[in-house]
Amino acid sequence: MKLDNLRRKINTVIRKQFFRCENSITYVRAKELLKDNPMAVLIDVRSFQEYNEYHLNSAICIPSYELQKKIPEMIENKKQMIILYCQTGARSKKAIKILQKLGYTNLYEIDGGIDNI
Repeated sequence: MKLDNLRRKINTVIRKQFFRCENSITYVRAKELLKDNPMAVLIDVRSFQEYNEYHLNSAICIPSYELQKKIPEMIENKKQMIILYCQTGARSKKAIKILQKLGYTNLYEIDGGIDNI
């Protein structure tokens, strides 16, 4: 049993290092940024079902598969601070790339997603 726990921990560390994003921030840092920047937007990129089961306070749900279509309608200022999160961090990292391609520049994602909180 201890070996399985050790393997899981090693896989988590490897995953975090491999998928590390320069825009990754901790949940604590995200809360600070949201507090200091009242115009910042917190976006949950999980599905509506996942969002309805549990989400962070003040988050809006825009599933990653709808970002490209909905974000330009909702957030016109491409310099506005946007903080993204998902369950584990994988979808939010992809979402950052989508938003960067659309020209958004002030982007962050919560490292490890809500599983890491």
